[in-house]
Amino acid sequence: MENDTKKAVVTPEPAQKPKAAFPSSSRDTGAPRSRFSGNRPDRKKPREERVRSEFDQKILAIRRVTRVAAGGRRFNFSVAIVLGNRKGSVGVGTGKAGDTSLAIDKAVKNAKKNLVKLHLTKTSSIPYEVRVKYSSARVMVMPARGRGLIAGSALRDVLELGGIRDVAGKIFSGSKNKLNIARATVEALREFSAPQSSQTQNTNQRENANDKPKTKE
Repeated sequence: MENDTKKAVVTPEPAQKPKAAFPSSSRDTGAPRSRFSGNRPDRKKPREERVRSEFDQKILAIRRVTRVAAGGRRFNFSVAIVLGNRKGSVGVGTGKAGDTSLAIDKAVKNAKKNLVKLHLTKTSSIPYEVRVKYSSARVMVMPARGRGLIAGSALRDVLELGGIRDVAGKIFSGSKNKLNIARATVEALREFSAPQSSQTQNTNQRENANDKPKTKE
């Protein structure tokens, strides 16, 4: 007789992977992944806009200064800068520090202390010719109607940042020191600076009157 009973087929169960003692991520735990996982947020914060200064600046020269000390040589940087708002205010300043960025900041602060406020004509020009000698630099600034700005070197930088137009400038000295040329230009522009107060004008008139020679009767 044939055996009607069927033999049961036993299938081996798949081997399970050992669970980690400490889950490394949300995938191991099966928990839903957080939206703000990690240090990278979905939305970036907008950058803060820097407030633009009303003054423009131009670096005239950067020099490396060496000082010999007991421990060896020490290096500093000296910066000369021109500062102006192109509306009649201009100044020259210098700064020295071990880093160029810090030296520039010092030069800007020094230039703001030495600002000269000019009283120009309606066409942003000067009324008459001026000649000035500062140290070894000799410059001349004269009005040039309808010709724009005619100048070079540091003389042009000072006039341009001061907002002066229709002017011709000339450097007569053989010196190429831009700092002295810039300071000579500022001294020339002091002729057109803000008028003095009434009190100082009266004192100047008294001093001039005392200096006059007395006439014999």
